[in-house]
Amino acid sequence: MKRFSSLFLVSLLSGATTLGAYKLLFDNNGYFSKGNNPIVTLASDSNSRNVGLSAENVDFTEAAEKTIHTVVHVKNVSRKTVTNPMLEYFYGYKGGQTQEQVGTGSGVIISEDGYIVTNNHVIKDASEIEITLNNKQSYKAKLIGTDSKMDIALLKIDAGEKLPYTAFANSDSVKIGEWVLAVGNPYNLTSTVTAGIVSAKARNLDTSGIQSFIQTDAAVNPGNSGGALVNTRGELIGINTMISSMTGSYVGYSFAIPSNIARKIIEDIMEFGNVQRGILGVEGGELNATASKQLGIAETEGFYINGITKNSGAEKSGLEKGDIIIKLDNQNVATYADLSGYINTKRPNDKVQVTFIRDGKNKVLPVILSKNEFFSTEFKGMELENINANDKKKFNLTYGVKIKALTNENLRQYENELKGNIILSIDNEKAQDVETVSKLLNKKEESQSIRIEMINKNGQLLQIII
Repeated sequence: MKRFSSLFLVSLLSGATTLGAYKLLFDNNGYFSKGNNPIVTLASDSNSRNVGLSAENVDFTEAAEKTIHTVVHVKNVSRKTVTNPMLEYFYGYKGGQTQEQVGTGSGVIISEDGYIVTNNHVIKDASEIEITLNNKQSYKAKLIGTDSKMDIALLKIDAGEKLPYTAFANSDSVKIGEWVLAVGNPYNLTSTVTAGIVSAKARNLDTSGIQSFIQTDAAVNPGNSGGALVNTRGELIGINTMISSMTGSYVGYSFAIPSNIARKIIEDIMEFGNVQRGILGVEGGELNATASKQLGIAETEGFYINGITKNSGAEKSGLEKGDIIIKLDNQNVATYADLSGYINTKRPNDKVQVTFIRDGKNKVLPVILSKNEFFSTEFKGMELENINANDKKKFNLTYGVKIKALTNENLRQYENELKGNIILSIDNEKAQDVETVSKLLNKKEESQSIRIEMINKNGQLLQIII
């Protein structure tokens, strides 16, 4: 009984001590009350913030559920004839064996009536294109149009019913660190969803076409090409296009064509039947510490203008060599990828407000974009222009630049043989168009010799070194 009384007394004193401490520290006038210490807040307070980095704080299920029904499996069937040169030589055998090749990828339904966007390389050289929806229904697809330079293709199926589709988001508004989902069919595994964050924007991989990718660490593998990159609301921010890997499989980063570029290309194909490209009309390169030091300027970000294209919007507006472009409309320009990515969302005759630095002062000029096809460039006394539709049809080409005129005295004697020829490559790099060639030639020293591969007016392949 005595022991019980002792325990009761200890418990009573402990309870009193606890109650007294609570009143002292947490009551209305206590030390940790909101009145005395406004910095300390409880997790339940309305102004508290979740700072965890875990994906558990983000709900991916709604975006995944919406997107998997709009991403399709694309099957590309191509046929080619394989000949046996030994049989042809010894026995005069002229026949060949037809081989069927099958490629697969992904696509995204972008309208309820069955328009589908995918990568051009997914359906390249296809004899037949088959689309399989998430509900296992299959349809033959019609190729509406392609843009090989930007690696976009537009397909159409007739499903006889309204289809679920993914809405476009503004890819310019995407933020680095934002959660994203990649949806596609890697290794023929349909309706595969992976999650990651936007690792970088306007990533330049030095490809001959698009130079402004969205980089993400969402797992993308062969078969994902043409699939959707969406935000957590299930809106399309990019078309998954490639991975950077030594093995051909995902190792940490993947790249997507921004939705603004893809949407502009699709709208052009649907409205005009081809892609309408506008150009600013400037040549040069992005700044960094090394380039700025060589140029003797303080700025280390922006696009440095080293030349202005004749008769372009840039020339007409008053832009000059030495100007540093830092903004197009409301889009900041720190790199060449920033500049090219934004211009690729525009058409000829669109007006762009160009903010630039000249003599240490910020200036703004409106520039009306010009049509890419009308422009030429000059190198070592050769004036080059883009090939037109007739040239493409006549020589069965999809790219190249034509020698329009010769001013080089050393080449004048060969004017009849060279004028009108179409250049296919410069030092083994494809001469896609005047813009690409200008970029290639800007890397070359004037005194440096270059190897040019071309075809003449009779379609014969030639190589020259100048």
